[in-house]
Amino acid sequence: MTDFYPEGWLIDTLSNKLAMQNPSTLAQASHEEKILEARALVCDGNHNLIVDLGCMKGIISREDGAIGIKEGLVRDIAVISRVNRPVCFIVTALKKDQKGRIYAILSRKDAQIKCMNQYIRNRKVGDVIRAKITHLEPFGAFVDIGCGIVSFLPIDTISISRIEHPRERFSIGMDIKVVIKSIENDRISLTHKELLGTWEENIESFSVGETVAGIVRSIEDYGVFIELAPNLAGLAEPKEGIRPGQQASVYIKNIIPSRMKIKLIIIDTFDYDYKPTQPKYFFKDEHMGKFIYSPKNSDRLIETIFTKDDDFNPKPTEKELTYT
Repeated sequence: MTDFYPEGWLIDTLSNKLAMQNPSTLAQASHEEKILEARALVCDGNHNLIVDLGCMKGIISREDGAIGIKEGLVRDIAVISRVNRPVCFIVTALKKDQKGRIYAILSRKDAQIKCMNQYIRNRKVGDVIRAKITHLEPFGAFVDIGCGIVSFLPIDTISISRIEHPRERFSIGMDIKVVIKSIENDRISLTHKELLGTWEENIESFSVGETVAGIVRSIEDYGVFIELAPNLAGLAEPKEGIRPGQQASVYIKNIIPSRMKIKLIIIDTFDYDYKPTQPKYFFKDEHMGKFIYSPKNSDRLIETIFTKDDDFNPKPTEKELTYT
């Protein structure tokens, strides 16, 4: 089966470069309906994309720019925004212009249809798939899950520790993994936090008596929540002059697994303009049936159930994942 990737994954691969060596290799790729990638150079006044194939020019017409463009279901910005970025496509024809120069007719829409039929529609709830961040909004992240097909990752599914904006975790173009949370009429809903480890997996990196780095996430009347890791936060006593988003140095006073509690003392806080780093994933498999965040001896059960033995595409049940 053909492998399907978010746009940008294929452009520098050897097989992609070999397919665009000359007209003959492009013709063979066209015959095989092979998905290729190259950089879009220009979007003309009619919203056709001009693509640099190396050995020749390629043209993706506006209607072939994405699934739904022709029907008005997708805005033209989906095509315009691809300028100076990799685009995937299938070569549908080789033609000659008035000067006898060969150019290629390309279809990004056909590549997306192939991806939808052979890859996305075969996914199940609980599957772990590749994704690339394409756009960030205060309410969540839009991600490419294959050939430029975009799905949505709500902000409350990004990590257990709450954030104000997805840019605190991700940057545009970042490659990540996601879990399929639900599938309804070809619309796929995603989640991310279940890949970032359980409470026990995260707490293994910390010990009582250590002074460690953290981020101030929330200031309440009863204390300050400090993020130690995307899926782990502790509570410190209130302290004046601190703000959410600040970096913090905190002393670990106590760890109570049965209550998922981490008691902290704030040593210092300071402002720092940091950039998101690549997420650390604890879960390594390709399918997740159940995620249990809480320790076995915990007073509370916090879990997400993706699949059952007799139902491979249920909506997952989930208890709210909150600060520890």
